[in-house]
Amino acid sequence: MTVTEERRVDELRLLEAEAVHIIREVVAELERPVLLFSAGKDSIVLLRLAEKAFRPLPLPFPVLHVDTGHNFDEVIEFRDRRVTGEGHKLIVASVQESIDKGRVPDPGPGASRNRAQTRTLLDALEADGFDAAFGGARRDEERARAKERILSFRDEFGQWDPRAQRPEPWSLYNGRIKKGEQVRVFPLSNWTELDVWRYIELEDLEIPSIYYAHERDVFERDGILLAVSEYATPHNGETAATEWVRYRTVGDLTITGAVRSRATDIAGVITEISAATVSERGETRADDRTSAAAMEDRKREGYF
Repeated sequence: MTVTEERRVDELRLLEAEAVHIIREVVAELERPVLLFSAGKDSIVLLRLAEKAFRPLPLPFPVLHVDTGHNFDEVIEFRDRRVTGEGHKLIVASVQESIDKGRVPDPGPGASRNRAQTRTLLDALEADGFDAAFGGARRDEERARAKERILSFRDEFGQWDPRAQRPEPWSLYNGRIKKGEQVRVFPLSNWTELDVWRYIELEDLEIPSIYYAHERDVFERDGILLAVSEYATPHNGETAATEWVRYRTVGDLTITGAVRSRATDIAGVITEISAATVSERGETRADDRTSAAAMEDRKREGYF
């Protein structure tokens, strides 16, 4: 290992130690935490950090997935195997059930369900009395998330006000809340996308196969490569083609784009990410590209 590689490992271990400390502090201060898990790369790292925080004991909290129903099959298969295979309790909050119950309007078969996730999440947190939710968001993802504290306080309606967040000097975290309030906790706040990938390499973590280059039928819409599926099909002159692609982020099939790539292993992915000049959300998430305030608006409503 070169001096540069050793320095990188040391930096990752410092980030790891900070995240583990945050997770332990929240579990000590709050009564009923839960870990949000999308089976994406960030939540995979977050789950590993949580496991490290309490081993050899089991996780002292369940794992929650807000399921839009518009998922990549590879991601759902990985989610079930990764979470239940380790003996963790998995809670699936279904957007489709929220639609069926009239809690949210049905946006239609080909429309994004990201907005509907907010109500589904808030209902799930309230139903089980969760007062803290760990999430894998990072500050480098986009501008709204850059405003977050590590402990993000939400009012009794689950809403976020960036002007009402508590200071965190010297990495001191105040987790005291009133009844009905919530805390969203982001232990990966100080990580970058590249840090996440290097940690996945360091820990030899398994990730869904769609993160590596593979052949897939895709079509271009508004500058984004969407996968052909029952939820997204070409129209108005759009043409599908089989291309080598991979995904930088996972999410709703209707708005999550692929990038052209030949990176079939983690070394190749790290090389591409090192050269990237646009964040994964800015490049591949249609809902975040339509408006600079899109994420902030959703967070104010209760989105994670």
